[in-house]
Amino acid sequence: MPVIIAPGRPEDYPALTELWEASVRATHHFVAEADIHYFKPLVRDVYLGAVTLTCAFDDHREGRALGFSGVAEGKIEMLFVAPPAFGRGIGTRLLRHAVNTLGAREVDVNEQNARAVGFYLRRGFVVVGRSEVDGTGRPYPLLHMLLV
Repeated sequence: MPVIIAPGRPEDYPALTELWEASVRATHHFVAEADIHYFKPLVRDVYLGAVTLTCAFDDHREGRALGFSGVAEGKIEMLFVAPPAFGRGIGTRLLRHAVNTLGAREVDVNEQNARAVGFYLRRGFVVVGRSEVDGTGRPYPLLHMLLV
């Protein structure tokens, strides 16, 4: 099945927010239910619009979203893949676009998300720092990673 990489648009935000939630539930087992409810409207109403948003769609631009990434000031602020698309290279394509087209060289990854940490390590990122809490002060340690 062909995959189209295209800029995200505001009309995509509701579907991308649902994709975000499904991906978080599949990969972030350490995140409290209350925090998912806290972040969901922020993802939809604030975070998606604050980045250069890139989406992966099946078939055509109006197809089903398979994943998305967001980059700001050389940093990957978000990269999520729909659970049915795990293992199909969607994350790699989005990462490649973020690095090669948008110049991203940094990413923060939840330390407890071993799958994501491994994903970035296998693609040339190294850990250059650590924070005990996430950007909102919640108890989700972050690894600060840099592409070398």
